[in-house]
Amino acid sequence: MSETTTLTAEDGHRLAAYRATPSGKPKGGLVVVQEIFGVNFHIKKVCDGFAADGYVALAPALFDRVERDVELGYSPADIERGRELRGKVGWDQMVVDLRAAVHALQGEKLKVGVVGYCMGGSLTWLAATRIEGIAAAVSYYGGAVADFASERPRCPVLLHFGDTDASIPKEHWDRIAAAHPKIPMHIYPAGHGFNCDARASYHEPSARLARQRTLDFLREHAT
Repeated sequence: MSETTTLTAEDGHRLAAYRATPSGKPKGGLVVVQEIFGVNFHIKKVCDGFAADGYVALAPALFDRVERDVELGYSPADIERGRELRGKVGWDQMVVDLRAAVHALQGEKLKVGVVGYCMGGSLTWLAATRIEGIAAAVSYYGGAVADFASERPRCPVLLHFGDTDASIPKEHWDRIAAAHPKIPMHIYPAGHGFNCDARASYHEPSARLARQRTLDFLREHAT
């Protein structure tokens, strides 16, 4: 079952969130963090997939502070628009709204994991370092993780990157690994956005393997 619900952040801001619920007893809760394209058809599909795997999946609309109902595609114009919106909101405000999603699932007495993609991959790292009580965090190709590598995660973290991702070169991985040598990091023969089947960069074998590793990691730490 899926629905759109409303969350309230600690500063009183109200934001929408897409929620997908499993048919049986939940294994846990999972905050799914959007790309720069909003809580669009792909992110909703990702939530539905995790719900099918037994998790209550909740995707907060992190652009609601500057524009509501953002659901972009993957054209160059959409990319430009998404980057503009990301810049208007900023990391700190988005972490506040992520915290609202985490607290909502914790209020249901669930262990809560976080998984994010692209911009959401960077925010997943910040959730792990800045939000209390998260059980596990899984970041897909977060371009700003290296920029925040000085921050220390409060929970187990798993990182996925593509080796032909021009926006996240090997130097980024090296900086992360130097700061956090024990954090597992998987590199795939793929580019940026390899998990998204709506993008030309989609790489099905890498997406399938990364998803299985993600589910295994969540099963170990967040169920």
